[in-house]
Formats: sequence, structure tokens, C-alpha cells
Amino acid sequence: MNISIIGASGYSGAELIRILLKHRYVTIKSVFAHASAGKRVDEIYGIFRGQSDLVFERYSAGQVADSDLVFIALPSGEAMHVVPELLKAKKRIIDLGGDYRLKDVQAYQKYYQREHVSSESLCESTYGLPEWNHAQIKDARLVANPGCYATGAILPIIPMVKENLVEETGIIISSDSGVSGAGRSASFDYSFSEVNESVRAYKVGVHQHTPEIESAVAESASRAVKVTFVPHLIPITRGIYSSVYLRLKKSVEHEEVFSLYKKYYSSVPFVRVDSTAIPEIKNVNYTNFCDIGFRIDERNNTLVLLSVIDNLIKGAAGQAVQNMNLMLGFKETEGLL
Repeated sequence: MNISIIGASGYSGAELIRILLKHRYVTIKSVFAHASAGKRVDEIYGIFRGQSDLVFERYSAGQVADSDLVFIALPSGEAMHVVPELLKAKKRIIDLGGDYRLKDVQAYQKYYQREHVSSESLCESTYGLPEWNHAQIKDARLVANPGCYATGAILPIIPMVKENLVEETGIIISSDSGVSGAGRSASFDYSFSEVNESVRAYKVGVHQHTPEIESAVAESASRAVKVTFVPHLIPITRGIYSSVYLRLKKSVEHEEVFSLYKKYYSSVPFVRVDSTAIPEIKNVNYTNFCDIGFRIDERNNTLVLLSVIDNLIKGAAGQAVQNMNLMLGFKETEGLL
């Protein structure tokens, strides 16, 4: 299968290249990057020396004519200018940005602060969370890869809401992310000297992953939820740590909660639930795993869920390849283990 990547010079694009180079059944046909056009991939990322002779090109639709699937790793707001033409050309697409994650155009415009100019393509979009949308992804033409924060929160929340064991409102999510989540062309605020030895919250109550979390949980759990989401920037390069607080509707035992997670996740390849250990970012970095742990605060009748992912892998490129594997009929873990 031939694969193309639009926006391949960013962190997520580079991770896509790294994963796909070791994938047995695909060939990277073209990589596109506006600012880096004409430069070799190994000139921008030295890790690819001796592994690839790919050269970044300027994108045009004709250059993906022989591609079976196209990844779009552009900042949110840019994919919607590219996707309609690709759909007309009968291409299968995975968008790593946020343009097709929300079916509600008004919610998109409110949280992303821009007009959606490709709303007619939203009906083609499938939310790319493999653990819950496995069958839909297989047949999809356009997959909206979930956001990194959203992935880390949604996976632990859905089983508890689906089983009606927790209150659907008042869910609190506190997430800590490494600075690579801001992208390769981030501003001065995300430079090492500004971030090191500090922690700060941002976009409190208005982050674009808030409606994404709510809509994805509601769709999979068949129950509407309301969350308060507070993201934090911490001085590490990669990884997301999410702490989720849910009010229990009734008393539950530790083993009951663990059995519930085993019910939903024992047969999926990339979610690991531990009944005793507290998750740590170092155990998932550079992998496509989401590790989940939990504790019950009996005094306050609160369930505390803890999850960790690599924001560039399970939160971006790895999950995108997982979706590609489903779409093209490969083993779900191909290239990811």
C-alpha cells in the first residue's frame, strides 16, 4: 500500500515516518511540508539518516493520485481546506488535527475560534478511537484521529459511565502534558527556558478537547456527560498524565472496578489496566499504550482514575497508524509493537 503524509515535518509527522518505515505492508510514497519543501527528511530529523532518502515536497492533489491512504498532520484549521478534494478523489484519509472530531459545527466554531468551511464533509467522518469504534473505522473514508488529552481521558471514563456507576455530571479531569504537544513551531512561551522549573494551567474551561471528551463518551457510553477539564504544561518533552475524579452512585469494591475494566479492555492490544500499580509516564513513552490505574476514595465516595499516554504516539501518530491498520485490513498492532 502507498501512503502519503501532508504536514510531515512536524513532531507527529516525524513519528508517522518513524513508525511507517518499520511497517511491513506500506511504502511512504510522498511527504509534504510547506516550509521544509526541497529538504531531505534526514536533514530535518537526523534520526532518519541511513533509513530514508525521502524529500519534503510542496503539496498538490495530483501528487497523491497513486496513494491508497493519506495522513494529514497539519495544525487544526488547515485539513478542512484539503479534505474535500481528497474525498472527491476517492482517497481514504486520517486527519490528526481537530477539524473533523466534532459533528457539531457550532461547538467547533466556539472552541476552535474559527469558521468550519468543510461542514459538508463531516458526515463522512468517523471518530478514530479503535477501542470503541473498531467496526466503524474499518469501513471509514475519513477518520478523525482523537486528540491527545481526549484519548487519555476518554479511555478510562467510558467503562464507568457505561455501567452507570458514576454521576454523569461534575466529572473533573486534570491533565499534565509535555511541551511537544504544542508542536514543533511553538511560540516563545513553550521554549525550554520559559517552561523549565515551572507548571502552569492554560485554557481552563475553554480547551477544545472538552466538547470532544463529552461527545465521545456520550456516543460510546450512551449517556450524556459534563466535564470540567483543566490542562497543565509541565517541563517534560513528551507524555500526558490524566487524573480523573468521578462521584460514585453507590459503594463499589476495588475488585469490582478492576473486573469491569477487564470486561472492556482485556481483549484490546493497547490498553493496560493495573489494579495495584500507579501509572507512570516513563512506562508508556515511545509506545502506543494507554496505562490505566485507579483508587477509590471511600471517605468522599469518589473514584480516582489515573491514565498515562505518550502524546505523540497513542495521542497522535501511533493511534493514527492503529486506525490505518484497521482501515487497510492489517493486523491492528502492525508496526506498533
